[in-house]
Amino acid sequence: MKQLTNKNSIGWLFVLISVVAITLFYFYPMFDALLLSFQSGMGANLEYVGFDNWSRLLNDPTLKQALINTMTYLMIQVPLMIVLALFFSVILNDPNLKFRGFFRTAIFLPAVTSLVAYSVIFKYMFSVDGIVNQLLINLNLISEPIAFISDPVWAKVVIILAITWRWTGYNMIFYLSALQNIDRSIYEAARIDGANSFQQFIQITIPMLKPIILFTTITSTIGTLQLFDEVVNITSGGPGIQTISISQYIYDLSFKYTPNFGYAATVSYVIVILVVILSIIQFKVAGEKE
Repeated sequence: MKQLTNKNSIGWLFVLISVVAITLFYFYPMFDALLLSFQSGMGANLEYVGFDNWSRLLNDPTLKQALINTMTYLMIQVPLMIVLALFFSVILNDPNLKFRGFFRTAIFLPAVTSLVAYSVIFKYMFSVDGIVNQLLINLNLISEPIAFISDPVWAKVVIILAITWRWTGYNMIFYLSALQNIDRSIYEAARIDGANSFQQFIQITIPMLKPIILFTTITSTIGTLQLFDEVVNITSGGPGIQTISISQYIYDLSFKYTPNFGYAATVSYVIVILVVILSIIQFKVAGEKE
């Protein structure tokens, strides 16, 4: 009995360490940022201004544009990436496919590249004298270079392509892991019943991967709402503020414009609110009760 009590005490000690760490480095900063959102000023020269920062949100044109841009990235990039990740995972799960290990590694490698490095590479690839324009001209698809980076629409396309390139392989790994846990006898039974590959994908693979699809959709949504590196390094939010993200706007409020940490904290809570709302919607759509 004494030995059992000692084991329980050790277990609670490990749990306590985790709880303290999470509280100190996760919940406390969130609570402190919430208090900061009711203050204004820079550095230690802060004063309480009530709900002034929150009312300012409603009349901030830059925040409005940042919201539009971020939601545009979210609505296009996340579904595209999820579909591509599913497509690649199903293909690369085929035991008869040769060089599966090579293809899996090649598709996953972008996920471990430096955010800054690959963003800068994309910037130069899509510049006026970059390789993409040179290729399109050589193929006679265009007669003159396209200003991808300085055009509001094309700049968003480049950012979406960059994010998709980097994170598709990351999500693919989750689907591959889940697919390898599905009993192949289920697919064999479906083939015997006359189901083709597409029907097996719709009726077996998708339902089996539903929890993983929900997980990757939520994490990808959170990641896109926090989009920063690609926007800063590819377009710097330009032209003007046509590609600026919410996270970049928070950075600008804190360090680029006249520093206002209070309002920056308020804008950061816009991301928190969006994450909560979109996560709830995704859980409801997926039919998950737990």
